Amino acid sequence: MKNQLTKVVDKINKKPAWLRNRALSYVLGSTIKFVGTAGIKCIQLSQEKAVFRLDNRKKVRNHIGTIHAAASALVAETATGIALGMHLPDNKIPLLKSMQVDYTRRSSGGLTATASLTDEQIALLHSEDKGSIVVSCTVIDDSKEEPIDCKMHWAWTLKKQ
Repeated sequence: MKNQLTKVVDKINKKPAWLRNRALSYVLGSTIKFVGTAGIKCIQLSQEKAVFRLDNRKKVRNHIGTIHAAASALVAETATGIALGMHLPDNKIPLLKSMQVDYTRRSSGGLTATASLTDEQIALLHSEDKGSIVVSCTVIDDSKEEPIDCKMHWAWTLKKQ
């Protein structure tokens, strides 16, 4: 069963490769303003996987020249939230309950976050009116190391009529 987000993404994914990621980034950045402000870019988006990138630009740097801790968490939240959103029925709304972000080392360059859901999690989204799941996310930097380890606890409930 496809929701509104999945239909839009499927339509954009039929565009030429050079336009696809720009269009997805624009749509998501204009819908979720903070994502657009931070400059998070969509690298790949499908029902199987959500991949987002945050370049190390002046806007998102901390005092030591690396990506700020909050911006690191934002790229992980974006990947997990959109991965969840690709499967959530239109009559439900996603809510971030909590996030666990462990900063394990200093990042180098930009960050790429990858998230996906298990088949069991997807089935739960469709069968339960409300509930919650923990969505894991892998975040790597330009040196291919993982500077943060994170888990996002997402909930959903029925939209108010």
